[in-house]
Amino acid sequence: MNYVVKAAEWFVGLFQEGAKTFIDWMGSIVPLVLMLLIAMNSLIQLIGEDRINKFAEKAGGNIVSRYLLLPFLGSFMLCNPMVHSLGRFLPERYKPSYFASAAQFCHTSNGIFPHINPAELFIWLGIAQGITKAGLPTGPLAIRYLLVGLVLNFVGGWITDLTTRYVSKQQRVTLPRTMDGEIVHASKLVEA
Repeated sequence: MNYVVKAAEWFVGLFQEGAKTFIDWMGSIVPLVLMLLIAMNSLIQLIGEDRINKFAEKAGGNIVSRYLLLPFLGSFMLCNPMVHSLGRFLPERYKPSYFASAAQFCHTSNGIFPHINPAELFIWLGIAQGITKAGLPTGPLAIRYLLVGLVLNFVGGWITDLTTRYVSKQQRVTLPRTMDGEIVHASKLVEA
């Protein structure tokens, strides 16, 4: 019987600890994320969605802006999952790579910009809690996480470019490099 009582106390204690964490977040991280979201949405409205869309189309012109600059700015301003909507301004050839880079950036930016991907904030908070218990500040960790993430996200986008090119060649599909291009499959060439 003693085991059942201890199990029940542990079970209730688990939810009590969760409630304490929730109340702590309501006084700290939740208002911060809310204010960042309001600020970003206000900035988008001030700049104008058309200007942001035109910028995204121009940024797709080279590999650095396509897999480093565009995912960073898109994640910062539009957050996850809206950052992926900027991929519509890229030719079909670059969409998989942009998605890979943007998706990765949404994970590696939580330490500094928690509004980008608040659904996964618990991962960063778990790491930060361990750093805090060790008596270390979380700021340097957040900056390192962001910088390493930027480099790895860029490399991930570039490697996905190479992989997409390889698979396209293997499947005999020609993906256009321009927005007005058409996807051509080898079977269409044979029919014509």
